[in-house]
Parts: sequence; C-alpha cells; structure tokens
Amino acid sequence: APSYTGAMSRSTTTDAVVLRSFRLGEADRILHLYTHDRGRVGAVAKGVRKTKSRFGARLEPFSHVELVLHQGRGELETVTGASLVRSHDRIRTDPYRIQVGMVGLEAMLRLFTEQEANEKAFTALTRFLDALDEAPARPGSRAGLDPVVLSFQLKLLWVSGYMPHLEACVECGSTEPLVAFLPAAGGGVCAACDPGGIPLSPDGVHGMRVLLHSPIAAAAGAGLTDRALRDTLAVVTASYEHHGGFRLKTLSA
Repeated sequence: APSYTGAMSRSTTTDAVVLRSFRLGEADRILHLYTHDRGRVGAVAKGVRKTKSRFGARLEPFSHVELVLHQGRGELETVTGASLVRSHDRIRTDPYRIQVGMVGLEAMLRLFTEQEANEKAFTALTRFLDALDEAPARPGSRAGLDPVVLSFQLKLLWVSGYMPHLEACVECGSTEPLVAFLPAAGGGVCAACDPGGIPLSPDGVHGMRVLLHSPIAAAAGAGLTDRALRDTLAVVTASYEHHGGFRLKTLSA
C-alpha cells in the first residue's frame, strides 16, 4: 500500500523490470520501468554511476527488482530504494541472449506505453526473462528467430488484443488449411480467400498455434522448424506495422 510522506509527495513500493537506462548528468540515470502495480513508469536513479552507489548494479536493463519510488512534483519519479528479485546476469553476459533480450524489451517498450497496471503483461515479461536465462544459447543464430522471444511477442499481442486468429479462415470460417496472413483482418485465410497476403506454410501455422497455446518456458524445446520461426516472425512484424505503425529496430539490426 502507498505510504504518504507529505501533501506534495508520496512513496510507493512495487516490483519492476528495467527496460531501458540512459545517462543523466555526471552520476544519475533515467530509467524506463515496467512495474507490476502501475505499468510503464519513468524514474531517475540519482548517484548510481558513482562507484559507491548502493544499488547501481541492480538497475541495469533486464533486472527484476523491488523498487521504492518517490513521487515529487516532476514527471519522473525518484528511486529511493532497490532490492534485487532476479538479476538475469545470464542474459546480460551472453552475446546471443542479450540480443534476444533486447528484442523482447523493445517490444515491451513499444506496445505498453501507458502508466496503467497490466498484470498479464508484467507476468509475460518476467516469464520471458526467466525462460531466456534457461534457454540454450544459439551462437550464430539470428536473435529475431529465437523461439522464446517469438513466443513472448505472440503473448504480448494477445494481451494487447491483437492476437493473430489462426484456428479458421478469418474471411469465410473454413477450416481448410490456412495459406496466408492478413494483418488488416487479424488472422489467416484459406486459399479461396487469399488476396495476396503474407504466405504461411503448414509448419508456420502449426508453430504459431504451439507458441500461442503453450508457456513461454516451453518454446525453446518445442522443436519448431526454421520455416515455422520465419513465418512467426513475419506475422509478428506485420501485426506491429498494422496495429501500432512501428517496426522494432532490434529486428532490423
């Protein structure tokens, strides 16, 4: 519960994941946080770049922390306390995992911009980071095709109300094989209804169904083919462009 410390200011404690961090001045950092209680929050961590900082190392991107946030008069809140829930150092210290993780954090930043609690989104984010800690590193593989981050992005589209409909043709309702994805219709279509959408293979349709209906932690062991992963990425990318008008920079890197 919020503890009030004065008429013009208050402090709250919440679980949060650090999505992004920027330098500010000589010693401070600005943090983009996704919190359990209030959704997206901007905060300043003062003095964290000094060598004697008590919690500088706890406020790196990917860190899952419990924060005490002080609301003053400005737009940014101030971090006055930070305790580590999960460091996710395994992501931060592996070149492949960090690339995959950055795709997931950018998806979160672009899809969830409001200071409004969304417990399902927060849970998906923490489960993604937990799964990425344990997922096998795939050196030389393209980060955007990692099954863990694809599963996470499909879950975020679902939470956002943009889940691709892949159970039947979105145009005629037929259960004939789906051969293409139409972003404007939000789902797959059969051959009779395909006006030239994004091509889907049987592997791709099967793979997306598997990723949508199983936990993020199961994605790495789902045994999906390269074509299934490529089709999933194409659907995720098209959904972002159609519904949000953006592309993830981390996917084009």
